[in-house]
Amino acid sequence: MLTPWNALLRRAQERGYALGAFNTYNLEITQAILRAAEAKHAPVLIATGSGALKYAGSEALASIALGHARAATTSVAVHLDHCTSIEEIVACLRLGYTGVMVDGSALPFGENVDLTRRAVQAARAYGASIEAELGAIVGDEDRARTHETNAAMTDPAQAEEFVRATGVDALAVAVGNVHGFYRGEPRLDFDRLREIRALVDVPLVLHGASGLPPETIKQAIVLGVCKFNVNTEIRVALFDSLRAQLLESGDYDLPKVFGTAVTAMQRVIEEKIEVFAHGQILAP
Repeated sequence: MLTPWNALLRRAQERGYALGAFNTYNLEITQAILRAAEAKHAPVLIATGSGALKYAGSEALASIALGHARAATTSVAVHLDHCTSIEEIVACLRLGYTGVMVDGSALPFGENVDLTRRAVQAARAYGASIEAELGAIVGDEDRARTHETNAAMTDPAQAEEFVRATGVDALAVAVGNVHGFYRGEPRLDFDRLREIRALVDVPLVLHGASGLPPETIKQAIVLGVCKFNVNTEIRVALFDSLRAQLLESGDYDLPKVFGTAVTAMQRVIEEKIEVFAHGQILAP
């Protein structure tokens, strides 16, 4: 069932687990997300980035995501990911998205605040929720690259000021996390995360969960992270499955080939949901 985004996040915060926000680009990835959620009786967020909307067409991809969300037996929010345009935010809200992420992290602090305030105002008119980002998360959420974590991390004092000034519902932070794969062992700054949690009461978000070890994820949940974004590992599962099938069998039966790929992606998503549950019994 299509569910308000903030309700799912607040429930996760209260009960001590995290939601998975899984990026989709097409029908098959959306199917994998929802099948995994229903198999695990778990709430999920279906995320679409600006790049995916440009590729597939905003209304076409939104129709797939929203249609699957409404038909699901679990609670599902549909979420716009990493958007810098108020116009695109409003367009997605009109289509029925229950949450959006405005990303002004590349802007100076004051301009990020101004952009986020306008996004919050737009979202409130549709009864939707807003996530924003403070600090710089390196990498590109649409590409599976390996990155150094040399971008500016979130300043805890600025995070407190930012949340107070904007009224956002969730805050994405930079504490050593990256988009894409990590070079070497991921090292999150847990002391920084702990300090942010002490100053900020809204749910915290980590982008770049692909490649994070389960113990790192669990420690981040203990320190207040209520939402993890996963993109790269799903796409790797898709392409690995397609490549293996085409090389090994040369079978071009699309329902069979893509059906097997959906199962491979579903397996990855189920594994993430189990880790994010943090030992809790999730309410679907």
